[in-house]
Amino acid sequence: MILEELSKAIGVSGEEDEVRALVIDAIRDHVTDLEVDALGNVTASQLGTAHPEYIVMIAAHMDEIGMMVTAVEANGLIQFTGVGGVDARILPGLRVKVGAKRSPGVILWKPIHFWRAMKTVPMDALRIDVGAADKSAAEPGDRIAFDGGYTRLSDTVVRGKAFDDRVGCSILVDILRGGPYPVTVAAAFTAQEEIGLRGATVAAQRLQPDAAIVLEGTYAYDVPDPNREADAGDLPSNPGTRMGEGAVITLSDRQMITDPRALRFLRETAAAHGITHQVKTMGGGGTDGGAIHLAQAGIPTMPISVPCRYIHTPTALLNLDDYQSVLSLSQAVLNRITPASFQRD
Repeated sequence: MILEELSKAIGVSGEEDEVRALVIDAIRDHVTDLEVDALGNVTASQLGTAHPEYIVMIAAHMDEIGMMVTAVEANGLIQFTGVGGVDARILPGLRVKVGAKRSPGVILWKPIHFWRAMKTVPMDALRIDVGAADKSAAEPGDRIAFDGGYTRLSDTVVRGKAFDDRVGCSILVDILRGGPYPVTVAAAFTAQEEIGLRGATVAAQRLQPDAAIVLEGTYAYDVPDPNREADAGDLPSNPGTRMGEGAVITLSDRQMITDPRALRFLRETAAAHGITHQVKTMGGGGTDGGAIHLAQAGIPTMPISVPCRYIHTPTALLNLDDYQSVLSLSQAVLNRITPASFQRD
């Protein structure tokens, strides 16, 4: 598992170079046809042992949300905009790294002593301070990444940056290291998912798979709901996926509805192998599956995710047992799937 190395790496959408280098080094001895395309996707093949003609694409995106420099003021303060789904509410006071030099900085805002009325802060009112006194601090277009570490909180729970979707990338590396499988695996470590599934759109067209698995880090709902009052001192939890309860199988999201044949296949495979799993029933967010399932004449696509608390922040949490459940389910699918699995009656 290379989750820690991947989590610490910086790869804001469009500049995934650091992550790409780690991925290539990790898989080069386990694949053939290793390529980097014009968008920065890493694709590779692992030939099947029984049905080499049947291709299963497995996608995990390398990019993370972050920010981009839009202007530098005369006093050295940096104006910026979001890259991907950045929540402005969490930004004031966060540590960041700016540009190729990874210059350390902090997102500033007037302290509470000066302005008590404002509860939410618009992003265009924020600035980044890297300790500079002039415009040499950065250049427009420089990417800005969260400054997050990686910490083991217990035997099973870890905290880190960019688990969406470095956890999927780490699992895909483990899958390739554990192969080959009866079918051919077409691995795609994709670029620019957070800004519109762009890498997956290109990769699916190139690889022309018969079926696909999408590995993701998705949101866990097991956090207090601020819109409900606690009952008898207990904090209520939202419905849906929970950290520690296994691999997440998606019914639908904003980008796609999982093919009923694929959904049934996933559930039957998990049950047959005793793999802990849960179903994501709330339709927010999206994955590379939104682009992949529309490629060619349509591709049966199976999103399988690790539930993460506090996703799209510098300090997400995940349970390593869930990681193992996703890995086990993905490998079980590859060992069980055949060219007849998704044929229509």
